[in-house]
Amino acid sequence: MKKTNLSLLLATVFAASNAYAASTGISDDIIRIGFITDMSGVYSDYDGSAGAEAIRMAIADAGGSINGKKIELLVADHQNKADIASAKAREWFDSEKLDVLFGGTNSAASLAMSVVAEGKKKLFISTGAGTSALTNERCSPYTIQYTYSTSGLAKGTGSAVVKNGGDKWFFITTDYTFGHALEQETSNVVKEAGGEVVGAVRVPLGLADFSSFMLQAQSSGAKILGLANAGGDFVNAIKAAAEFGLHQTMNPVGLTVFMLDIHTLGLDVTQGMYFTTPWHWNQSKEATEWSSRIEEKIKRKPTYIQAGDYSAAQTYLKAVTATGTDDADTVMAWLKANPVNDFFVENGIIREDGRMMNGMTLLQVKTPAESKGPWDYHKAIAKLPAEEIYGPLSESTCPYIKKS
Repeated sequence: MKKTNLSLLLATVFAASNAYAASTGISDDIIRIGFITDMSGVYSDYDGSAGAEAIRMAIADAGGSINGKKIELLVADHQNKADIASAKAREWFDSEKLDVLFGGTNSAASLAMSVVAEGKKKLFISTGAGTSALTNERCSPYTIQYTYSTSGLAKGTGSAVVKNGGDKWFFITTDYTFGHALEQETSNVVKEAGGEVVGAVRVPLGLADFSSFMLQAQSSGAKILGLANAGGDFVNAIKAAAEFGLHQTMNPVGLTVFMLDIHTLGLDVTQGMYFTTPWHWNQSKEATEWSSRIEEKIKRKPTYIQAGDYSAAQTYLKAVTATGTDDADTVMAWLKANPVNDFFVENGIIREDGRMMNGMTLLQVKTPAESKGPWDYHKAIAKLPAEEIYGPLSESTCPYIKKS
């Protein structure tokens, strides 16, 4: 009996030792980072090759290795297709022994990659996808939504516009996961603030001609044209709105606006527009300095997604350095226990549901007379605390979190 008990005890200790050993050190002596994003389509300017360059900068700033273990980066184009994204993620986890996957733009692609990463018990960090489902009904203990979400953008911009008299809305919405979520969440904010939604139309991703949709918007009687889209879709929609003279009867409101969009369209077209952002290139001395560094490489100011790419990569590498391992569970525990403070976020907490709690800023586009030169396009209107725009953890619908 005593021998049996001793054997069981030794077996238990041996198993525990093996489990500990498996979670320490660098697997395969290489830290492999994967980055899958839109490299050639409608969102490529907002992440794409410049996003990959941002991650390479973070790797270089870490010295290219941790404790003598080389850091490698794999990059792929998902072409805005969820099946391509998930297939590449699965291939890398299985064949390339990937340690962490970064997902860039496109919500459907990120949701698909998150599922694969959870199945492989590997870390997935979404830096460019907006859908709040990533930290709600489609959450995963292995997923972090790092940069922003549709709920934050909706609360920031939607409530501000209604407060300023924009209480009657018509939406032009990109017809996939991201656009649907942005329209729905902004509609909720508008209605809660006392406004109304008089209509909406769904538009294919990457559409060039918005003419028929602008006619529908004009005939709706709405005061606000809510653009639940992003990137090239937003730019094309604003150009069409200007051609149809929509500003004479209603105000276009971009719900996902980048400084690059303002740069492309010009202040004459965008002046006065409100938009919400999790980061802008000159929000602090540190942000300005980092933006200048990457501008030397990409020849323009970075987007907030590209800034998020660097910050997330740097934070992940700090976690690996601190824990001495690339084990996903160990690294995730460290990430959720240690606030992030850098040029991108101040005291950013990664919540139990995977949401990075970073505040946002409501900006307004300057007039041409107010601008002092290239990229001086905005003025800060209000700081939006993270809990205000994302809500408390108790409101999350993430199924695995513990609620008191």
